[in-house]
Amino acid sequence: MTMTVRDFRATDAEAVAAARRSAFPYLVTTPRTVVWESESAPVEQRYRLLVAEADGQVVGSCEMGVFHDSDEPGLAFAHTTVSAGARGRGAGSALVTAAEEYLSGLGTAKIFAWTLDEASSVTFAERRGYRRGRCSRVQRLDLTAAALPPLRGGGLPDGVELRTAADFADDPRPLYEADVECTADEPGDVHTAAPPYAEWLALTWEHPALDRELTSVAVVDGTVAAYSVAHTDGRGRYWSGMTGTLRAFRGRGLAKLAKNDSLHRARSAGCREAFTGNDHDNGPMLAVNKWFGYEPAATEWRYVRELSA
Repeated sequence: MTMTVRDFRATDAEAVAAARRSAFPYLVTTPRTVVWESESAPVEQRYRLLVAEADGQVVGSCEMGVFHDSDEPGLAFAHTTVSAGARGRGAGSALVTAAEEYLSGLGTAKIFAWTLDEASSVTFAERRGYRRGRCSRVQRLDLTAAALPPLRGGGLPDGVELRTAADFADDPRPLYEADVECTADEPGDVHTAAPPYAEWLALTWEHPALDRELTSVAVVDGTVAAYSVAHTDGRGRYWSGMTGTLRAFRGRGLAKLAKNDSLHRARSAGCREAFTGNDHDNGPMLAVNKWFGYEPAATEWRYVRELSA
């Protein structure tokens, strides 16, 4: 068997997407998103996507780059995926080695990577000098059978409206401002600055997986108060990109209201599975998702390796 690691080409998109879905079936990944991520990354991120080719067939990939918006210099990421049927053949090792060499050449001090909580993945990471960090819980809701709460069963609270992201197409800035505030309160191990509005438009608002018709927004007296972002893949999968409530409106059930509206919209649109991921320390959102009936689907660990100077 001949193993080759090389830079991604657009013609690899279908194989890369298939490998990601094989390893992480809950992700919303399509050939279009693979190409878009490669072409749209900020120059400062130094993004690079490598693929592993075994006997002429793409069996895995690794996306890497630096946290260009972090206030701590020298932080980078490298996320490696190998098709379930191609593991144990050296593709993962070849990809990670190439990624570490590339990132080291950029002056990286630490590399962060997500790893599934399974023996082979954990052993692979720890043998390469990565140490375990924070935990993320992936949860799944069967939309074909879920007993979602009635939609606006008792009517909406006074002053509250439910809209979609599509309603903000002419001016999405209120959603940007809400996203900046809510994201700042998310647990995490890398602190990043809020993106400029133009960058948010390019990377969040224009993301090809964003479904604006399924993304619900709770508005209180004309002000965006809470929202639930929907990403879809056209294959029946729905991923909650972010659910948040602005600080001034918390404790009023608005996140549940927005997410319930979004889930109902998703089911009506033909989505069969809903997935979401929450930091292990994000108790409020874990409780909300349990209330909806989400069940554990996978556990991921954030591993980090400190590179020698």
